[in-house]
Amino acid sequence: GRPAHTRELGVVFQSLALFPHLSVGDNVAFPLRMRRVGRKEITRRVTAALDLVQLPDLQHRAVSELSGGQSQRVALARALVYEPRILLLDEPLSALDRRLRESMQLELTRIHRELGVTIVNVTHDQREALMVSDRIAVMDAGRIVQCGPGTDLYANPATTFVAGFLGDPLLLEGSIATAGTLQCPGVAVTVGPSVPLG
Repeated sequence: GRPAHTRELGVVFQSLALFPHLSVGDNVAFPLRMRRVGRKEITRRVTAALDLVQLPDLQHRAVSELSGGQSQRVALARALVYEPRILLLDEPLSALDRRLRESMQLELTRIHRELGVTIVNVTHDQREALMVSDRIAVMDAGRIVQCGPGTDLYANPATTFVAGFLGDPLLLEGSIATAGTLQCPGVAVTVGPSVPLG
C-alpha cells in the first residue's frame, strides 16, 4: 500500500529507463530528489554511487554520450543510490554483447559482495544465472518449479524443464525395471546409485 517512491526496492529495467534530458548525475540523483533528500547528502550519495560503478568522472555527461556498458552502470547507480534493501534486475544485460555482458556480470557480483544487498536478477540466460547467483529459482509457466544453489539444480534437476534450462541433458524415457536398471525402448540401461531415476 506504500507509494512506489517510498519503497525500499531498487529496479533496473531491461530498457534501463534513463532520462535522456538529464545528465548522468541528475539521473542518479533523481530517486533522492523524489525522497526529498538534502542537497549535500544528494551530492555525497551520487558521488559514492558513481564511484561504486566505476564512473566517477561522468557526472556531468549527457546520457546520450554513454556507451552501452556505461548506461548500464548509470542505471545501476540510480537504483542503488538510495540504499534499497532489495535490488530487482529485469534482464538489464540482455541487450549487451557477450563480452560486455560477462564484464557486467562480474561487476554485479563485485557490487553484491561490497554492499550485501539482496539482488533478484530476472534472466532467461542460464549462464548468467549460474555465474552471478547464490541461489536460482527456475520458473515454468509462471510457477517456481525448483529453487536452490545452481550446482544443486544442475546436478539434481526436479523436472526435465529445469534440466533443459540449466544445460543440455541426456534424457532417457523408460521405466525402472530393477534397482539400478532403467528399461528403455529396446535396451536396459544400468545406472550408478548417484543417477536419479524418476
